[in-house]
Amino acid sequence: MSDLVLTEDDGGVRIITLNRPDRLNALSTELMAILADEVADAARDASVGCVVITGAGRGFCSGGDIQDGGSSVVAPNSQVGSRIEQRFAGLRGNMETAKLLHEMPKPTIAMVNGPVAGAGVGIAGACDLRFAGRSATFITAFDKIGASGDFGSSWFLSKIVGTAVARELFLLGEKLSAEDAFAKGIYTRLLDDDALRAETLKVAHRLANGPRMAYRYMKQNLNNAEDWSFEAQFDTEALNMGLSTQASALIRREQQKDG
Repeated sequence: MSDLVLTEDDGGVRIITLNRPDRLNALSTELMAILADEVADAARDASVGCVVITGAGRGFCSGGDIQDGGSSVVAPNSQVGSRIEQRFAGLRGNMETAKLLHEMPKPTIAMVNGPVAGAGVGIAGACDLRFAGRSATFITAFDKIGASGDFGSSWFLSKIVGTAVARELFLLGEKLSAEDAFAKGIYTRLLDDDALRAETLKVAHRLANGPRMAYRYMKQNLNNAEDWSFEAQFDTEALNMGLSTQASALIRREQQKDG
């Protein structure tokens, strides 16, 4: 069993930790595959009410590990496709991590304990909330390796900070301090390093122990609002309001009977 990704259950909160501290949690091919599986498991597990993702040591995620073979040549294979097709399929499958963090029907929090770069931007951006310690930094860094970006980083940043700031962050590739990233709206909360875990888990437990059906439909509404028309959003909000309140009322009645 690989220890590249650690998981911990804490009172309805699933904590997922990237565990390559010697490489600032750079994403190796093996780590990406394991991470996608762990996030999918957290999304499916009914006992999990909130997911927290973080990095071991002094970094959140420094992006893809190009020393791991990110630029290696893939042999063409008539059964599975050309080099480009194989590379696309592999990366696209691993990018399900960011898709699931964004779409799973439960709150997700990035606990940013250090540098965020490259694909780490997409992983953090995919989460509903981003709580950062003061030692955290932020840089897209794709220009440093002649790459355009992955893990949904361009989509998430455009939604979080707007297209003008997202273009600045990608094209100029400047490194931001935690304070600067917080000021731009990238980080949701800025916390002292020694308080980061306790304060993040305090919020995570509140969400995990809160009205899960309400959060499910609330998150669906917020995700729909990113792309849907005004009229379609109104219709869905009205439908989800009825579904969520009915489900929450049923849960309360069952809890009262059990109590």
